Amino acid sequence: MKLKTRLIISFCAVLLVPVVLFVAIMLTTGNRQLQYLEDYGNRLQEMEHMSAAEAAALESEAIAEGKLPPAARMVPQIRSFLKNMSVAALLILLLTAILLIGWIYTGVNVPLMKLKKATHNIAEGNLDFTLEVSGDDEISDLCRDFEEMRLRLRQSTEEKLKYDRESKELISNISHDLKTPITAIKGYVEGIMDGVADTPEKMDRYIRTIYNKANDMDNLINELTFYSKIDTNRIPYTFSKINVSAYFTDCCEDVGLDLEAKNIDFSYFNYVDEDVEVIADAEQIKRVINNIIGNSIKYMDKSKGRINIRVKDVGDFVQVEIEDNGKGIDSRELPYIFDRFYRTDASRNSAMGGSGIGLSIVRKIIEDHGGKIWASSKPGTGTVMYFVLRKVMVEAEHE
Repeated sequence: MKLKTRLIISFCAVLLVPVVLFVAIMLTTGNRQLQYLEDYGNRLQEMEHMSAAEAAALESEAIAEGKLPPAARMVPQIRSFLKNMSVAALLILLLTAILLIGWIYTGVNVPLMKLKKATHNIAEGNLDFTLEVSGDDEISDLCRDFEEMRLRLRQSTEEKLKYDRESKELISNISHDLKTPITAIKGYVEGIMDGVADTPEKMDRYIRTIYNKANDMDNLINELTFYSKIDTNRIPYTFSKINVSAYFTDCCEDVGLDLEAKNIDFSYFNYVDEDVEVIADAEQIKRVINNIIGNSIKYMDKSKGRINIRVKDVGDFVQVEIEDNGKGIDSRELPYIFDRFYRTDASRNSAMGGSGIGLSIVRKIIEDHGGKIWASSKPGTGTVMYFVLRKVMVEAEHE
């Protein structure tokens, strides 16, 4: 009950309850005295037209019959009656005030005590409690708002703890991934300085290895920089119309050269018409493809690796499939591979490294394009990554 309603009811009760009870007492305890007064008044009216002797005789007769009390008794009875009425009125007012104060106090104090206990818990850092409140008054509304604030505060605290854990994990992963190429670079540089690379062929191989390791470090730093932009929603997109066939043909030519150098078979299949277009950021879609293929290469366990890219027309969308013959992913882990910092059992091998953010970046980019990404996999056989991009509809373009 609203506090305003409680006060209105209390005010009405203070006015009405004493009046009602006072009238009830008057009706029950004052009937006799009132009857005496009425009879006495009637007798006085009769005696106004009588002589003194007749009036005295009539009064004596009424007193003897008990119809009229003696005048000497009337005044004390009236005084006693008025005194009793005053005491009764005072008791009625006191009882009414006590009941109303208790009613208002209970309605206000109980939720306030719960609220005080809740603030004490929060002050001690305890957010794992529930502030249970019933009622629809203002203080109950305040308690419900406080409970909502507690839930948001707990959610914010949990998100902060999760962010701190992820940041520590990211630093650990990046440190590991940077340490590996740096160690290799130092080894090859020391080899050059010590004269181990004593032939032009060895020197060329050492320098090429150092260059490749430096590229790995550069890619890792770029990935970290891009991750920071994702974390603050500041990805620099440049959307434009892209011809699907031309774009993926050029993209796959570059991918094919890189995979050929790694002794991995590569095939590209295009099943869309020449005029199909999508609105996308060409650079970021290239990042998606490179991240997925880089992930496939990292977990390739076959002596002869194979990666296929298929581009299909599926109604309102263009679907891209990237298939590999790697070790695959367990079905229990498959739903989580796009989560930030999630790593499968295979990727926990320190030799494989990885920051754990590559596929989360891929999902973010695709979702920002209005698309969707998912995967299917069979352990020991390989994995297929799917993502879709919305086509530019010819009808909409004409309109």
